[in-house]
Amino acid sequence: MMTDDTSDLSEEAGSDELLSDDNLRLPDSANILVRLHAVRAWLARRREEAIIEVGEAALEFQQTAIPGPQETRLSRRERLGHEARLRNTQRVLASAQQRLQAYEDAQALLEDCIAHTTSGERVLVEYYLTLEELVQNGIQTGEEVRAPWLRSLADVQHRVERVGAPHEEE
Repeated sequence: MMTDDTSDLSEEAGSDELLSDDNLRLPDSANILVRLHAVRAWLARRREEAIIEVGEAALEFQQTAIPGPQETRLSRRERLGHEARLRNTQRVLASAQQRLQAYEDAQALLEDCIAHTTSGERVLVEYYLTLEELVQNGIQTGEEVRAPWLRSLADVQHRVERVGAPHEEE
């Protein structure tokens, strides 16, 4: 008799989908492992969304960058407009790449915190503090060029705040 392993996969995918929801509210009694899984699932979803965003931005950049036969005969004003569109698509692509890098960095930091924190209850606290240090250092050094990266790390912090510890009723 064969067992159906796909039910386990669909249950896990379903739970990951639920745990990655931006509006997730965990009960105060939620186990630290559930809270940790909620952060991991959210990071994985955000990373996948960022990968798609990078791909779409790269395609847009490529389509803008490769001149067609009609673009070789553009007037000066049309050429300046095309160059402005090209710079804009390049900025959009760079921002998308920074967001993707931030989510990948955040995933690596989380795994480091898990590997190096002895108390399960402290993992998300240590993770949050590490993210806080990165964001504050980035702000203090005035890294405007890395603003999308910093905003994404701040979003991860907000996620940890939201699901990392029991909340008092608002």
